[in-house]
Amino acid sequence: MKQEKTSPKVPRADLDSLFRVFTVPENENTTLGKIDQQISQNLMGFLKSHIVAEDRAASDLEKDFLDTTIPDDPIFVTEQAEFLIKKVVAQSVHTSSPNFVGHMTSSLPYFMLPLAKIMIALNQNLVKIETSKAFTPLERQVLGMLHRLLFNRDEAFYMTKTQSPNCALGAFCSDGTIANLTAMWVAINRTLAPTETFDGVNQEGLYAGLKDYRFEGIAILVSERGHYSLNKAAKILGIGERNLISIETDYNNRINLKALKAKVVELQKRNIAIASIVGIAGTTETGHIDPLEELGNFCKQNNIHYHVDAAWGGPTLLSSKYRYLMKGIELADSVTIDAHKQLYVPIGAGMVIFRDETHLNLIEHSAEYVIRSGSRDLGRRTLEGSRPGMAMLVHSGLRIIGRKGYELLIDMGIEKAKEFASIVQNDPDFELITEPELNLFTYRYVPEKLRQAISKATGTDEIEWINHKINKITIGIQKTQRESGKSFASRTALLRPDHPRQKINVFRVVLANPLTTIEILQEMLEEQRSIGSKIVVTD
Repeated sequence: MKQEKTSPKVPRADLDSLFRVFTVPENENTTLGKIDQQISQNLMGFLKSHIVAEDRAASDLEKDFLDTTIPDDPIFVTEQAEFLIKKVVAQSVHTSSPNFVGHMTSSLPYFMLPLAKIMIALNQNLVKIETSKAFTPLERQVLGMLHRLLFNRDEAFYMTKTQSPNCALGAFCSDGTIANLTAMWVAINRTLAPTETFDGVNQEGLYAGLKDYRFEGIAILVSERGHYSLNKAAKILGIGERNLISIETDYNNRINLKALKAKVVELQKRNIAIASIVGIAGTTETGHIDPLEELGNFCKQNNIHYHVDAAWGGPTLLSSKYRYLMKGIELADSVTIDAHKQLYVPIGAGMVIFRDETHLNLIEHSAEYVIRSGSRDLGRRTLEGSRPGMAMLVHSGLRIIGRKGYELLIDMGIEKAKEFASIVQNDPDFELITEPELNLFTYRYVPEKLRQAISKATGTDEIEWINHKINKITIGIQKTQRESGKSFASRTALLRPDHPRQKINVFRVVLANPLTTIEILQEMLEEQRSIGSKIVVTD
């Protein structure tokens, strides 16, 4: 008789060690315990003492992470903590530093750390109410709060719609990319809604919908400052990147309404369906806001889904002083807001809010084991499946900071940007490229010698050659400053109306961190001047 094979038994001592990994150690005097205590007591101090200046290139850092073998035997938690401190924390980007003003990432309120630990410990999965019993209504409440901020419907609307399983005021997403994709998904389903002969895009696909409606194609329109996530959405949804049509902007980086209207007429003559027109409330590169009200009225007149990408600028609505900048956003059919930007929660909290509580039903889906039809499961109307309970952190921020607290943060950022822009504009070695509308703007280093050369240039070719030299200097300054680790401004490349054939490289500053002072910004400017004065361009 053949003897049956059995798996080797794991020694009891090893099992006990393994089980202990899933329980809180009784002795808190561990490496992780000490790290946790340091972070809780003084986050900035911990980061300052552990993050070193960015003096190693990314290609050099990769050498520390070449070993791809999974170890057979477990290591001590202490060993892993030491590895992370030395190899990961030490070379991480200090995004919470007041000297880090280059991207849309800021310092976090101190209370987010302990609350995030609670969220992680609970490990709720928002796809289904069976794994998120309390988090599901909490998330719906947060979506209702943002819906009220944007659209301000009457009290009866929110009392009856916020928690209704038949309605959805919006969806939480991991970021603005997924939020924009969700909005475009809904827009296409609205444009090619089911008919007597067509069961809808979800069932029959895009081609069948265009054929049933006798359209020659379908397009999305956005300004040339549109976020690249819309390009990805066009690819994923089968429209194709060429049918995400870029509309030129005016001198203030806002969509040119005349050009937009002309393009709509052209597309209609060609029998191309327009799934959506996208307005931008805070462009990523320059922070400018499209004429939202005019766009909204135009979309309504032409029965076009109007989406506003307010991932950055949306929280400006919390400011009594500057909310006028968002006038017309209430006309949108859908709005993207990233809570991990100016609502100051950790990365991974985007939202798309819909004015009509039934529009998300157009993309509803179900599965018998997890998101059953008619259930209260949030996953029925989200692109993503498993999601963490980030709504808990957004809810906490909205309540702990409150409208007045956010108003202070928004006002401070915009006014700081205006003050710093004025300093740049009045400095003979720098040129202000885009004036701030929100709390970010662009500028470049142009010393007096090059400034005079541009003014004396006799032709376009000569101007382009001088701009080429300035571009080289700008790139050199930005790279050197980043590597030195003292301060950081990002850079981008923009076309400007007076030089339409050539992109110019510029510094881009984002002033959302309340800890950033004008003195810090002036020091950054002086550092850029010092670096620039030493750069010699030979070609």
